[in-house]
Amino acid sequence: MTVRTGDRVLVTGAASGLGLALATRLAERGCRVLATDVHPETPDAVSALGDRVTYRPLDVRSDADWDAARAWVEDTWKGIDLVVNNAGVASGGRIELTTTDEWDWITQINLLGVARGCRTFAPMLKAQRTGHLVNTASAAGLVHPPRMSEYNAVKAGVVALSETLRWELEPYGVAVSVICPTFFKTNLADSIRSADPTAEASARTLIDGSKRSADTVAREVLKQLDAGKHLILPDREARAAYAVKRFAPWLYAAAMRRAARKAAADEAAAGGARTTGAQVVR
Repeated sequence: MTVRTGDRVLVTGAASGLGLALATRLAERGCRVLATDVHPETPDAVSALGDRVTYRPLDVRSDADWDAARAWVEDTWKGIDLVVNNAGVASGGRIELTTTDEWDWITQINLLGVARGCRTFAPMLKAQRTGHLVNTASAAGLVHPPRMSEYNAVKAGVVALSETLRWELEPYGVAVSVICPTFFKTNLADSIRSADPTAEASARTLIDGSKRSADTVAREVLKQLDAGKHLILPDREARAAYAVKRFAPWLYAAAMRRAARKAAADEAAAGGARTTGAQVVR
């Protein structure tokens, strides 16, 4: 689906990061954007985008919030062209240190939040017989490094959900895409809450070491949406990692073993102390 001037677009997680970058670029293309996030008041960064962008609070865990967003779209726009399920969080750590609460938290936001968005707007898109669902997953939904069990699992779920809906909705003229980036520069590092110094240090190294900004990723996402891509790999590292896993699985296994051995060495160096893993907001 080519993004066109006048398209009606909803973006979740639009207060910062990739969501804000996508809302910005979509507004610049002349789209009408409903930017949503958990903040009850309009964030300054969203207010700065101009009158093409409207803000509504939306907690992706809330069925009531999704129903209210759909009602607003029906009343105001009489339909929708593009739904971007972007809101997400992250966590990391050794499997034995994860908790049921952490699994519930990340599943409710990263997987069920996306599923709620798809479920809410699929009937409208099917009735229109046109439109596009875009779900933000991660390269971690395709390749699965150690000490990221919760994050890898839910992002793989988003990839599977998106492929399922691709075929389910195609007869109705509705397209589905899934975005799978590697790390890029955002304010993510400032949001890390962790008692595990190795997990936090690793996350900061990956985020701060990236040369890509959220805007760079957003531009590539829109380029690939225009090209009709289902699986959107917006950076070279994501494309390379997925290609190695598919076409050179022995090299992929070797890389995962090296990562696991390094993680084990870090744990030994830290004395095996109990840690909670990193929790971060994209």
